[in-house]
Amino acid sequence: MRTAQDVLKALAHRYAFGDLEALITRGTLAPNGRADGVAALCAFGQRVLDLDAEDFGMPEAVGDVPHDLLDRARASRMPQAPREQPRGALASLRPAYRLLLEVISIRWYRRDMAALVAAVHIASEYLAMLAWEPVLGHAGDPARIGPAVNGEGSRFGVPVEPGSARVCDHTRPERAACERTLRVSTEPPPGWRAYLDRQHSQVASALGDCAARCRTPCTVMTRLEDGVRARLSERCRLAADFTDSALVKLRHAAPVGHGFGVPSPEEVQAAWARARKSLAHQPLGRAALQDADKDHYPLPGLPALFSKIADATLVPDTLLHDVSTRITATLG
Repeated sequence: MRTAQDVLKALAHRYAFGDLEALITRGTLAPNGRADGVAALCAFGQRVLDLDAEDFGMPEAVGDVPHDLLDRARASRMPQAPREQPRGALASLRPAYRLLLEVISIRWYRRDMAALVAAVHIASEYLAMLAWEPVLGHAGDPARIGPAVNGEGSRFGVPVEPGSARVCDHTRPERAACERTLRVSTEPPPGWRAYLDRQHSQVASALGDCAARCRTPCTVMTRLEDGVRARLSERCRLAADFTDSALVKLRHAAPVGHGFGVPSPEEVQAAWARARKSLAHQPLGRAALQDADKDHYPLPGLPALFSKIADATLVPDTLLHDVSTRITATLG
């Protein structure tokens, strides 16, 4: 590696977007006449790699980023106002899960195990909503969810009356989140963002419980056709088992959890092996993981598992790879 250009390209190939941007903006290493374009791509790539979804594609932050990359990122963005268009990850979670698969793979390549565990944890929080998406027609968008969960006989978001028997398995926070999701689309943007930050994942968990664990189903489930309901329940049980798996539990030993340790790659592999063994106990998990070792993914079988839960083929995105390629091309 003999030139500054070689250093910059090596950093781009390693997805070290933050380091690359710092070298350029501070003048340590400057590509001839291309500093602004490369710096904008680096800032964008780092936001995507960090899963900073609220800022994907924001006009004040994109600089010279090509529109095709911005549009792909916006498909995974959570809208920051109740009526914002497009709806991004509230319209469909599938682009977000493709991006998560790419981020997990890159974190493995870079040996960033704490960040990998954090990405796996984020994926686990919304898996039940991914399972519900084929039934709802969207990814739990509060502006559209009402018709699927309201109506006579529904206990979705209904508070438990003092002294009455508890017939709904939702926890108190889940009931509060479900009640909030039915009205939050009429709130001002700060309330909407607070809901997304604190309660939307609880709505996903509550819907997962409705399909996978409820002992006394209400009309949220009983209104569905038998075949649709059976397949949904199977997908949500697999999502719940993944959330309870050894791989997701690693977060409690990492800085993103409650301790100060970071799992090694070997520990991550061992946890995923235990998780695969457990997930294969149910037919859908077994079907997803039967050819896991042939997919060449760092956590073998994870794309197939997410695909079964989504009832759609999910493969790792190439957005960050394409950002790296654009940076290299811009460098010349």
